[in-house]
Amino acid sequence: MSAIGAVSSCFCLRPGVWLLKPGMQKMSSFGLHTAARCAAKDYYEVLVLGGGAGGIAMSARMKRKVGAANVAVVEPSKTHYYQPLWTLVGGGAKQLAVSGRPTGSVMPKGVEWIKSQVTALDPDKNCVWLENDIKVSYKYLIIALGISLHYEKIKGLPEGFNHPKIGSNYSAQTVEKTWKALQDFKEGNAIFTFPNTPVKCAGAPQKIMYLSDAYLRKTGRRSKANIMFNTSLGVIFGVKKYADALLEVIKERSIAVNYKHNLIEVRADKQEAVFENLDKPGVTEVYQYEMLHVTPPMGPPAVLINSPVSDESGWVDVDKETLQHKKYPNIFGIGDCTNLPTSKTAAAVAAQSGVLDKTISLVMKNKLPVKKYDGYTSCPLVTGYNKVILAEFDYNAQPLETFPIDQSKERVTMYHMKADMMPLLYWNALLKGYWGGPAPVRKLMHLGLK
Repeated sequence: MSAIGAVSSCFCLRPGVWLLKPGMQKMSSFGLHTAARCAAKDYYEVLVLGGGAGGIAMSARMKRKVGAANVAVVEPSKTHYYQPLWTLVGGGAKQLAVSGRPTGSVMPKGVEWIKSQVTALDPDKNCVWLENDIKVSYKYLIIALGISLHYEKIKGLPEGFNHPKIGSNYSAQTVEKTWKALQDFKEGNAIFTFPNTPVKCAGAPQKIMYLSDAYLRKTGRRSKANIMFNTSLGVIFGVKKYADALLEVIKERSIAVNYKHNLIEVRADKQEAVFENLDKPGVTEVYQYEMLHVTPPMGPPAVLINSPVSDESGWVDVDKETLQHKKYPNIFGIGDCTNLPTSKTAAAVAAQSGVLDKTISLVMKNKLPVKKYDGYTSCPLVTGYNKVILAEFDYNAQPLETFPIDQSKERVTMYHMKADMMPLLYWNALLKGYWGGPAPVRKLMHLGLK
C-alpha cells in the first residue's frame, strides 16, 4: 500500500522489474552525472545499491553530505518507473509512457551511476562484488534493492501472458495487457488475485478490481460480469478502519471475495486459473475466467538470500526505528528489501528516507541515532475513476492520517491527489531528496496534536 508521504500511490519502486521494455518514448535528457559499466573508482565514501525510489532519494541526500564525487549508485536498469501509476495504466486512465524516465535523468548530477548488478556483499570487508568480478569498497553502504517478482512460481507463467484475457499491473511488460483484457471483456468471471507472500503495495491487487467494476458499469457490461477477489489473506485489508470501508464498497458493488485462495496455476490456453485452498491443504479449485489479473508472488532479491546482511528470510536486517543494520553499523537499508514490519510502499520509502538521512548524519559524527521511524505507510485505495480512500497507518496498523477529515470515505480530491499531484511530488521532491513524508503537514493540519 502506498503514498509518497501524505498520499502517493502504491507499489514501491524499483526501476527494473520483470522483462522491462528497453526505453520509453521521448524522455527528458540525461543529467550531467558519471555513468559507467564498471566503477570509475574502487572506493566510495557512500555506496548505494539500487536505483529505485529509495536509492535515488538517498543518493541525492548523500550528495549534499559528502559531495557527488564520493557517492555511487549501482543500478543496471536503463529506465526508472513511477510504478504507483500502473494501477491507472491498467485501468486505461493513464499511459505507460508517462510512468517512466531514463535512469540517467533521475540520477543526481555528479553522482556516479555504475550500470551493473551486485553479485555478492562482503560486509566484514566493507565491499561488494559486481558483475565481471569487480570489487567496490565503501565506508557507508545503503541497500535499496527493492523486491523481486516471481511469476515463474505460478505454473503456466510468465508464458501465459502471451495469451489474451490475462494481465498484471506489476510489470511494464504486462500492465497494458490488463487494460486490453478489460476492454475485450464480454461475459464471465473477472478474477483478481493476491499471493501467499509479502508484496509491494498490498492495496494494488484490489484497486484494479474496483476500476474494472467501474469500467464495466460505464460500458454497460457489468451485469454480464462476475467479479471476484481471490486472496491468500484472511482479511480484505490489514487496518480495520479501512477494511470496514472497503467491505461496504464490495457489498454495494456485488463483488465476491474468496479468502485463503492462492493462485498456483494458469492454463491460459483454456482460460482456467487453479487455486489452492489454504484452509484445506491439498484441495484445489479451478475457475474459468474471461479476465484474470495476476499479482505475482514476491520475495527478496536473489543476492540478499543467505547474505550476511540479511535475516533468515532474505530481507536486510535493520533496526525498525533507525534503519541502521543490526550487526554492521556502517550499513543501512531502505524500502522493499528490508525486514521493516510495515507495508512495502513508496510512501514508506519517503518517510524512511527522512529518518535515514538523520541516522546517517549522526553515525558519520560518531553519534547514536535518535530519530525514530514510526512505520508510516500509506495506500491511496482507488475505488473508481474519480474516487480514493486514503489509507495511512503506522507499525501498529493504527490510522496515522494527514488530513483532519475521515479518510476512510471515498473522495474525489484524494483521487486527483493520487493521479495528478503525487507524480509531481515523486519526480520533483522525493527523488531529489527533499520529501521525507507528510509528518510536518500532518502536524500542521492537526494543530500539533499528531
